[in-house]
Amino acid sequence: MSEVKLQNVTDLVPNNYIFWSFKRIFDILISFFLLPLLIFFSIILLVLNIFYNKGSLYFIQKRMGRNCEPFYAIKFRTMTKLDFVLRKYYEPLEKNRITSLGNILRKTKIDELPQILNVIKGDMSLIGPRPDYYDHALSFMEHVPNYRIRHSIRPGITGLSQIRLGYAEGLIATKKKSKVDIFYIENLSISLDFKILFGTFLIILDGFRS
Repeated sequence: MSEVKLQNVTDLVPNNYIFWSFKRIFDILISFFLLPLLIFFSIILLVLNIFYNKGSLYFIQKRMGRNCEPFYAIKFRTMTKLDFVLRKYYEPLEKNRITSLGNILRKTKIDELPQILNVIKGDMSLIGPRPDYYDHALSFMEHVPNYRIRHSIRPGITGLSQIRLGYAEGLIATKKKSKVDIFYIENLSISLDFKILFGTFLIILDGFRS
C-alpha cells in the first residue's frame, strides 16, 4: 500500500508548554538511564538467539506516528522472520510464529526495550498510544471512528490502553483501544502518566513471575 499524506491533527491537543516540556525531558532522561540495560540485553540475546531464536537480533517495522506520519520502530525480534506482513488488519496475531525465547521477551516486555532509541530520536514517547503497523493503521483510519485522533501526539512504548486492555487484535479490539487512547489524550496530565508507568511496572513484574 502506498504512503499517503494525511492532514495535520496536532491542533487537537492542548498547548500546555510546561506539561510537554516535562514529558520530553522525562522521556530523554529515563531513556538514557535505560541504555545500559538495552546494551546488556542485546549482548545476552545475541548469544541466546543462536539456540532459541535464530535470526536477526532486532525487528524494525514501519509504524504510524504523530500526525499520521510513518516512522520505523525497533524491537527485539520475537517471531520467525517474514519478508513482508501477511496478516490483514482484521486478523489476529500469528502466535504460531512466536519463538520460545520470543514468548519470554513478550511476557516480560523486554522486546519493547529497544524503542527507547525511538524515544531519544523523538519518534516516540515513553507513554502514549501504541503505534500500529503503518498499512494496518491506514485501514483502521477508514474503519475505526476517530482513529486519527490517536496520532495527535507521539506514540508510546506503553500507554493507558495497554494496561487496561492489553494487546489489541483485530478490528473490534482496535476500536476499544482507540477509545481509551482518545480518553488519555483528552485527560493528559503528569499524574496520569505516572499511574500508567506504575501499571506498566506491575505488568512487567507479573510477566517475570509467570
